[in-house]
Amino acid sequence: MSWTTVCKTDQVQEDFPYSAKIDGKEIGVYVLDGDYYALEDVCPHAYALLSQGFVEDGQVECPLHEATFDIRTGKCLREPADRDLHVYPVRIIDNEVQLQTSEES
Repeated sequence: MSWTTVCKTDQVQEDFPYSAKIDGKEIGVYVLDGDYYALEDVCPHAYALLSQGFVEDGQVECPLHEATFDIRTGKCLREPADRDLHVYPVRIIDNEVQLQTSEES
């Protein structure tokens, strides 16, 4: 398994996710109740970074058209988005947030 460090834990706040670009993928890193989550950061409805959207009650709302997603699962909760978001495995090592962005063959 290959892990990539994307940021320090103190760079992610509940109201202010961290936006990263890794291997050409835009990924939003969130913290909820001390647990870290990483999701595809581009809304599937129209290009907008979800990490710039409104975060509340474990959900993120797209800043353009109000599509809403569950941060823990990536599940699409409200249209106009038409699919769930990809969720990336996260681990914390020495206060660094690390993601696994590619699948093993």
